Parts: sequence; structure tokens; C-alpha cells
Amino acid sequence: MCTKSKETIKKSASRNIRFIQAAISVVKSTHLKPYSCKFSKKTYTQYQLLVLILFKDFRNQHYREFIEDVGDMEGVQEILDLSEVPHFTTLQKFLSRVKTLYLRLTFRKTVNLFYTSDEKIPITAIDSSGFTSGYCSHYFSERTGKIRKHFLKSSISVDTEQQVITGFVASNSRVHDTRHAVKLLRQCHKTRKSDCYVMDKGYDSEAIHRLIREDLHANSVIPIRSWNNEIVGGTYRQEMAHQFNDIIYPRRQLVENKFSVLKRKFNGDLKARRFRIQMKEIANKMIVCNIHRFLQFLIVEVFYRAPISFD
Repeated sequence: MCTKSKETIKKSASRNIRFIQAAISVVKSTHLKPYSCKFSKKTYTQYQLLVLILFKDFRNQHYREFIEDVGDMEGVQEILDLSEVPHFTTLQKFLSRVKTLYLRLTFRKTVNLFYTSDEKIPITAIDSSGFTSGYCSHYFSERTGKIRKHFLKSSISVDTEQQVITGFVASNSRVHDTRHAVKLLRQCHKTRKSDCYVMDKGYDSEAIHRLIREDLHANSVIPIRSWNNEIVGGTYRQEMAHQFNDIIYPRRQLVENKFSVLKRKFNGDLKARRFRIQMKEIANKMIVCNIHRFLQFLIVEVFYRAPISFD
């Protein structure tokens, strides 16, 4: 084997090990019980299974292919303390069984990796996109004539400075942006407060401005929608029309960049057929994306020889 190939394998192995170590630390901080039931076979802990599922999404693989690769990763098996590699259906059944509450809690723990206890985010950007819910390939669709299912609309909030996902909302049907915005704003503000929220014209609403200004005590930058020079209604919308901040608003593009990274690296397709499990798949993607971002910071810190901690 040539030297270049050996170096590539070595870098890939260390990348996997770093992710496993970070994922173990995050998952254990949620105080997830080792076993879901006292009658469990106790062959694998819930920590091990959840970390393996996150690792699968990190590698962007299907269950069968992933389990085959883990069987050849002695370092990963050693860190996870696996006496034997689980069958791929064990991971599928665990994902179906685990409560969404634990995934939400794990996601919050990934957000806390980037901030001190009282630190506020200067600017948070919010936007929506979709994850395809079809579980068959485009080739299969064309060959059989079966149409792939519609996508699940998802909205995320992103710290525009550190490129961290601070909140997410998804729905099984296409809904207006403002319906997602109300829930997402309260969620991300509860997780990590922000001084300013930036959104595109799809979120233009006096109610959204009022929620941000009066309830969340933050600033809002949302361009107004107007047709045929109609009169702009609402106090905050009139303020946007006369004093729109052209310096802060371009930061909104960073949430689109985050969606692009999320789908390119960790796939924009959902494999599950049931909406409940599809929501868990989306939560896993958000967790993995934040851990991946943290590892990027970790590499920079190691490069400059600064101390780093997973606690």
C-alpha cells in the first residue's frame, strides 16, 4: 500500500475516533438510562446504540453497510466497549423505541458545547427548507412509475457567527413560514438567547415582530412585502420600511449555507416511512451537524495548542 493511501486511512480513522469520543461525552451528559427496561437482555447499553446511530449519520451510510464497516473498526469497538457488533435491525428497533425527548436533550447538549452559561448570540438567522421523505431511489421511481413522497418542511435557527444550529422545527405538510417561526423562536430563545433575529420576506408579519421585540426583548430584521405600493400596516413593519438595516440583513444567507452543508455532508433524504421516526432522523442530523462543527473548532484549538474539553 502506498504512503499516501496509508495517510488517508490514518486521517479517516482519527476523524472517526474524534467523533465517537465527542458523541459519547454528549450522550452521557443527558443522563440517559443504560437500559430501557429492567427485563432488557443488557447486551448493549442505550449509550452505545445511540452513539452508533449518530455515527452512522456522520458517515452518511445505510444500516447494513454501516454495520459491516464497524465490524472492521477495532478502535471504534474498543472505545464503545463493544463485545460484539450489533445487528443492523438492533439499531433500527432502538431508533423506533427511544423517546424523542432524549434526542432533543442531546441536541441541547451539543448547543451548550459552544457557549458559556450566560453567553448570548449576537445574530440568529432563521430559514426553512425540506428533507425528502421518499425511501426509494429516483431510478426505482422511474422504473416502477411510483412517485416519491413529498418532503418534510423543516426550519432551523443558526448562530451566524459560529454556524451552530440552535433550534429546529419540522412538519409533515407544507405550512406557511410564520407558523414554524413562532414555535422556533420560542424554542431557540429558550435554548440560547439572541440579541437579533434575521429572516427573509416569507416571515414578514407584525405578529412575528411583536413576538421578537416585546416577548423575547430582541431586535428583528425582516424585509417587508408590499404589492402595488400598498400602505404598510403595523408599527414594527413601518419601522422596517423606513429604517431597514442593510448591514445586518446579509447575515441571513449563512442559514442557507448551513442547510447546504447539512444536506451535502449528511444527506437530505429520510429513510424512515413513519413520520414519528422521520422526526427522529431529522433530530439526529441536527445533532451530528453540531458535533461536526464542534470538531472543526477542536482541530483549530489543537492547531493553536489551546486546551479543549468535552465537559
